[in-house]
Amino acid sequence: MQTYLDIALIITSIALIISVILQSKGVGLGGLTGSDSSTVFTARRGIEKTLFYVTIGLSVLFFILILTVTIIQ
Repeated sequence: MQTYLDIALIITSIALIISVILQSKGVGLGGLTGSDSSTVFTARRGIEKTLFYVTIGLSVLFFILILTVTIIQ
């Protein structure tokens, strides 16, 4: 059981990293390091909205997996 949870945690963390990186469109590599390039907040539409909800779902799943692994140990 522990092995399956560890594998699920690794896959979820990689997917979460990829989804966060994909959301920083148009900011270049400076956005990945935390520098602010005068961003303007716009409405999310289409694939951006879907990616936003996928990121939220992955973060909730990651949190639940972390709690489960911690409780089992």
